[in-house]
Amino acid sequence: VERRVEHRHLRPDLPQVAVFDTAFHTTMPEAAARYAIDVETADAHRIRRYGFHGTSHAYVSRKTAELLGKTPEEVNVIVLHLGNGASASAVAGGRCVETSMGLTPLEGLVMGTRSGDIDPAVTFHLKRVAGMSADEIDVLLNKRSGLVGLCGDNDMRVIRRRIDEGDERAALAFDIYIHRLKKYIGAYTAVLGRVDAVAFTAGVGENAAPVREAAIAGLEELGMAVDASLNSVRSPQPRLISPEYARVAVAVVPTDEELEIAEQTFALVSRGDADSPVHSDN
Repeated sequence: VERRVEHRHLRPDLPQVAVFDTAFHTTMPEAAARYAIDVETADAHRIRRYGFHGTSHAYVSRKTAELLGKTPEEVNVIVLHLGNGASASAVAGGRCVETSMGLTPLEGLVMGTRSGDIDPAVTFHLKRVAGMSADEIDVLLNKRSGLVGLCGDNDMRVIRRRIDEGDERAALAFDIYIHRLKKYIGAYTAVLGRVDAVAFTAGVGENAAPVREAAIAGLEELGMAVDASLNSVRSPQPRLISPEYARVAVAVVPTDEELEIAEQTFALVSRGDADSPVHSDN
């Protein structure tokens, strides 16, 4: 028989801290957090938009403010966390007011294997017409969609190479990916009212210059632009890639979710309760 011993029983003197990936998004107003479905049903089953990648969005929005020489309270930032999983957030004065992922990480941007936003009636159609089960649809939308569903690859480096070789499926997949990004940048500009910076982060956001260039292209009327020479630089340091004349700063800010968790843990434990287990969603 397996014997389970909780850490708090082994070290009752050691504070236990839980840092949730959704915590940064708890500041969203109800208008952003609720789905437009029957309130009683939603409340009974806790159906609402929780968001994910919260530690990354918190860290990057704060580091972006530092890059601009300001405090988080002074700036409004659109954070684009682009990895195999991808999400966007609108951060006003250091507080998240909107994010693209919802009840689950499936909602929002086009991702490596996830569809992102989709008409929910597609699931009914697949059940009725294709005879697919709920589990099969789950696998389809989470593991066989997104970039891999569109072109068979979810590695942006491979997709860009295929585009250079004239692959039309890869080109279409890239265009769909960028189209969704632009929609969210535009929408979050409207939500924030004033945008001081757009920050790219995570594996694709930090390393794929063509993605950053394409996502910002055509948004000059929103005050956004990318300098080609600055955008081509590879660096592990936070940096601006927008020209000096741009009204909105465009930045590349490498994320560090582990450091964010450590800093939040240290801040919580430092406030007291060091003699008893601590639980936090902050």
